[in-house]
Amino acid sequence: MNCAPMSEDVTQDAFLGGRLLLRQLKSGHRAGHDAMLLAAATSARHGDRVVDLGAGVGAAGLALAKRVAGIDVVLDLVLVEIDAQLAALARANAAANAIAADVIVLDVESSAETFAAARLAPDSVDVVLMNPPFNDSKRHRASPDRAREVAHVASATTLQNWIHAARRILKSQGELTLIWRADGIAEVLAALDRGFGSLEILPVHADVTTVANRILLRAVKGGRAPTRLHAALVLNDESGVPNKQVQESLMGKGILPLAQSRCRTADVSSTAAGACPTAVRVPR
Repeated sequence: MNCAPMSEDVTQDAFLGGRLLLRQLKSGHRAGHDAMLLAAATSARHGDRVVDLGAGVGAAGLALAKRVAGIDVVLDLVLVEIDAQLAALARANAAANAIAADVIVLDVESSAETFAAARLAPDSVDVVLMNPPFNDSKRHRASPDRAREVAHVASATTLQNWIHAARRILKSQGELTLIWRADGIAEVLAALDRGFGSLEILPVHADVTTVANRILLRAVKGGRAPTRLHAALVLNDESGVPNKQVQESLMGKGILPLAQSRCRTADVSSTAAGACPTAVRVPR
């Protein structure tokens, strides 16, 4: 059944400097910088099975696929979304951008059996990226838009359940990349304590005068390396001018430090040439 909304209910927006065009609803949750930063913080190699949990209209997963496609990397991409209408848009967006993706309508907090029935069996995925609902329901005023509420507001168990789902489907040494509220870092670390290690944390600041409002995290299933805290990523300088590194990441021409880590530890002989994009840029 096609649940895609009529054209008057959606906008078409350009990402990655116009190389990725996404149709999304005019109201409710809309993809923006968080999704692009998440994609820029995620690494992928040729042949990886990559799952975007809570994909919405597909922004982060499709941005990752579009970026690595520039270095001849082919991914087995799966977009998981609970809202059938958003999933229909994600499916249309993948097709419009010539990206092969399997779009699955599924609640991330579903059982292992439900995931397996959707072809997401335990220990079957190389990379998971996700932008879970992260506003605290106790401090966040409820939105009259139900879809927006589902996309933005977390229950007391949301983060734990989403990380559990990622851990279950990831292979040993598989990687999880996520974005979360900076003031919720303790929640993330607690949720990752079981089954994940080799954590890397990248604080994100709107500008040099403010505290971090986001954190990007990379975690490895079964990883044992010490936790690493990267230098802060500041979106704008003192004059409000966008940071060059951030701009390159948002354009899909650069990657963030978290995405470089996997390449440093990769067995280059076992991967396709250029599959790890440490020093590779998409042509301008």
